[in-house]
Amino acid sequence: MDKLINDFSFGLFFWQVIILVVLLLLLAKFAWKPIMSSITEREEGIRNAIASAEAARKEMQNLQADNERILQEARLERDALLKDAREMKDKIVADAKHEAQLQGDRMIEQAKTAIEGEKNAAMAELKNQVSSLSLEIAEKLLKNELSNKEAQVKLVDQMLGDVTLN
Repeated sequence: MDKLINDFSFGLFFWQVIILVVLLLLLAKFAWKPIMSSITEREEGIRNAIASAEAARKEMQNLQADNERILQEARLERDALLKDAREMKDKIVADAKHEAQLQGDRMIEQAKTAIEGEKNAAMAELKNQVSSLSLEIAEKLLKNELSNKEAQVKLVDQMLGDVTLN
């Protein structure tokens, strides 16, 4: 260390300081501004990238929230459509049952009416046959009873007696 201090040369020191100052001036004039501008641009680019990344993150959060909202709305709409479809199905089934019940009741009523009509027709036919048979029997009896004169007079007297009593 003593050797360095003993070998100190003021001229050499002076020229080294001048070279250093000239070098610093040249650097300041030609290199410092481009270096600083590139560092500033780089800082600005990094800030922009961070801001873009933050904006993209927020946009992604918004998109995810929108997707969740849209999915929730779609689920609600699907549930509403399924509910409407079930209600419509139940209504159609109930209407079909009601219509079938009405048609069944109509068919039963028509069958009852047809049976009643046929019953009445059969009764009328039976009455006609009974009255025909009764007339034939009465005719045969009257022929037998009215075959002689004495039986005719007796029958007329009996009928007159019945008429006055009623």
